[in-house]
Amino acid sequence: MRVLRQIQARLFTRPFPISTLSFALSKIVAFCALSSLGDIDYARRVFSRIPNPGIFSWNSMIRGCSLVENHSRESVYFFKRLVRRGYPCPNTFTLAFVLKACSIISACEEGLQVHTRVFRSGFGSSPFVQTALVNFYAKCEEIGLARIAFDEIPEKNLVAWSTMISGYAKVGLVNEALGLFREMQKAGVEPDEVTLVSVISACAGAGALDIGRWVHAYMEKQMIDIDLELSTALVNMYAKCGCIERAKKVFCEMPVKDAKAWSTMIVGLAIHGLSESALETFSRMEEAKVKPNHVTLLGVLSACAHGGLVSEGRKHWSSMLESRIEPSMEHYSCMVDLLCRAHLVDEACNLVEDMAIPPNPVILRTLLVGCKKNKMLDRGEIIAEQLLELEPLNAENYVLLSSLYASVSQWEKMSHIRKKMKDKGIKAVPGCSFIEVDGFVHEFAMGDQFHPETEELTEILREISEQVRDFGHKPFISDVLHKAAC
Repeated sequence: MRVLRQIQARLFTRPFPISTLSFALSKIVAFCALSSLGDIDYARRVFSRIPNPGIFSWNSMIRGCSLVENHSRESVYFFKRLVRRGYPCPNTFTLAFVLKACSIISACEEGLQVHTRVFRSGFGSSPFVQTALVNFYAKCEEIGLARIAFDEIPEKNLVAWSTMISGYAKVGLVNEALGLFREMQKAGVEPDEVTLVSVISACAGAGALDIGRWVHAYMEKQMIDIDLELSTALVNMYAKCGCIERAKKVFCEMPVKDAKAWSTMIVGLAIHGLSESALETFSRMEEAKVKPNHVTLLGVLSACAHGGLVSEGRKHWSSMLESRIEPSMEHYSCMVDLLCRAHLVDEACNLVEDMAIPPNPVILRTLLVGCKKNKMLDRGEIIAEQLLELEPLNAENYVLLSSLYASVSQWEKMSHIRKKMKDKGIKAVPGCSFIEVDGFVHEFAMGDQFHPETEELTEILREISEQVRDFGHKPFISDVLHKAAC
């Protein structure tokens, strides 16, 4: 940078022609904006001194700002300046770079305006711009528009396929993501690490273990380099699909582990109730001198909550505060859950009252569940009142309050809450579950009849229930709340 500053100084102290000066300054701007050794603020200052900046300089600033954290919005600002100046038609790079910036900051309105300019400029058929449009809409979770843009690409490259698959995975459309992956293979396009991370993430979200295993085997067969990100995605997938031993195996085979990898393993162990193993893994992480992040500590507190390890939870909470790590709402939620599970509802309430930020509905619901389990009616009603102020149309809040009243035999109040829900047209969201069979993920919601094999499935469940009863099983009904008959 020092040499560049010296060159710039010479440019302004010598009588160079305007064209030469502009050309040299544009190269300095490009280096400062796009190089990892550059300085975006210095690039901006140099850009402002170019007599007649060309499209190359504008593109350098637009792209450079999009690459620097917290500067992406400036990319849109530079593009707007370019348009306001009536600059001759921006090229495909300009449009693609500003679309990328819009995707990073989820600037949907600005991105739509850029899309309009794409049509006006006649660059709608450019694969580079089309792929940028797919990425923009996918990142903004406008998945329908992303698919339209994707389908309009005549010859789809690897980036387009990967972007669309990632978009589906991000919004939870697992079958669509996996189906598109199959289409990609049929089209003869070989996936890369980015594609495979998206597919594995989709498998993790849906619990699609068979497909996840197949993808893992595919990577090994094709001798694809399983880097740190891919390995971490595999650990996450196996853990979320219930194969915690396989997750541990992949984790142990990783030659290098960063904070994300350690955190993924700790969280995986925690959600399986392996609290001691999670805390042991955290100790190994500390021994490896890897600095824990917010997710790591979330996994540690979650492990303590699932294992009922109150003293351990308190110790790690205190350690986090001593390390001057600001607890997030999720950290508070885990700590409140830990205390409520241990029947320390009063301590949990005190913790919430001392929070620097107002509690969110998740924390309040956790407290309300704790009040219900400990039959703390008065405190529960106060918490429920706060919840209903925050989310007056959330059915879960009414159901929890109704359950609280039922737990202390306040049947009239329970009926009043149920009637209130009915009068307001509030309906509880039915429970939902997924199961993978032959590579396809089936979704089931409580009470629905939409699955094509509903009758056959119902009959099989009835037979299983009868067999379970014949073996002497008695259902646990203490949490089934109802008014006893007189």
